[in-house]
Amino acid sequence: MIVATTTGLVRGTRGAFKGIPYATAKRFEAPKPPKPWSGVKDALEAGPAAPQPPSRLEHALGPMPLPQSEDCLFLNVFTPSTSGSRPVLVWIHGGGFSSGSGGQVWYTGTRLARDADAVVVTLNYRLGALGFAALDGVPPNLGLRDQLAALEWVRDNIAAFGGNPAEITLGGQSAGAQSTLALWSAPRARGLVKRIALQSAPLGMPPSTRDEANRKAQLLQRELGEDIRTAPIRKLIAAQLAVPGKPGSIEPPFQLVADGDLVAPDLIEAAPEGPALISWTREELRAFVPDAPQAVIDEANGFFTSDRLVRKLGAVTYRFDWQAPGNRFGACHCLDIPFLFGTHDVWDAPMLEGAPKGLENETGLREVWAAFLHGERPAALTPPKPRLP
Repeated sequence: MIVATTTGLVRGTRGAFKGIPYATAKRFEAPKPPKPWSGVKDALEAGPAAPQPPSRLEHALGPMPLPQSEDCLFLNVFTPSTSGSRPVLVWIHGGGFSSGSGGQVWYTGTRLARDADAVVVTLNYRLGALGFAALDGVPPNLGLRDQLAALEWVRDNIAAFGGNPAEITLGGQSAGAQSTLALWSAPRARGLVKRIALQSAPLGMPPSTRDEANRKAQLLQRELGEDIRTAPIRKLIAAQLAVPGKPGSIEPPFQLVADGDLVAPDLIEAAPEGPALISWTREELRAFVPDAPQAVIDEANGFFTSDRLVRKLGAVTYRFDWQAPGNRFGACHCLDIPFLFGTHDVWDAPMLEGAPKGLENETGLREVWAAFLHGERPAALTPPKPRLP
């Protein structure tokens, strides 16, 4: 199965095209289009993940054993057919802006693309200090600039994979959902996205101010003790781990920075009205603190919800309540991901211990998203209404 892109031919298999370069970038430089290639490039394996430490949620999600490289700007396309013109979901992975990869098997889009009759695109972007440190002379929010470059690639290429570039839904989970909201609010991304889907967005976490971000960058440079532009990547990641996040919060040290360009100081205020699907899980915080008292868990869900945003967008909302029987993680952060992608059979996650076999064939959540991707109101959901004070 061979498809022509703007930079060359790619060969996939069974509707999956993996590891397609959508941009290239040197350390702390803005992304630019990749160099064209001659012949046919095999797109059979996901590209390397962005350099990162182990996920802080590995105790709940399990490991993510992927090769890593600073040359990481790759995406993956899953399509039921390269003919026709289907709606497209561009998915941005979560991971606290510091871990994760669109090439992780958790996000294999084959079942979602088939059941939703849509084209699914997953992508990598630069993480941690490499993607979000505020350094003198460095463009801010490089990880978000990577995501914008991926959207531009989708606009220019997705028709060749059976997708409709006028029917793009941008969606993501956690940091990926926060990134989605930032791009939806950014004038530079207007016209690239028709609707958005936010899954467990940390809406209670505003972007860092430039001063806050500069202080974190100074701490990083002091910890590193050498030129951040040339330091070995392992030393840079180790120094990054020594920079604290916000005390008493799950907020990471490196995240979106309000820059007056791609990231507004108030993402909700800046968001234009438009089609939106917003969701969260019943017990988000249990992925971070599984044994916290229920009252603390319930209060923490306010970090992942916003009636103000729901009203502003006129969004469709739902809460995900399922949990594996007897599992201490409950209905935690990230538990809805395998239901969306139908990937229970490739997860090895403590949060799924005790779950019955065959859940990858449970299509209920994919049916909700399918309706939304096709511009319909999901039948299973009630009209939007305030859910929390």
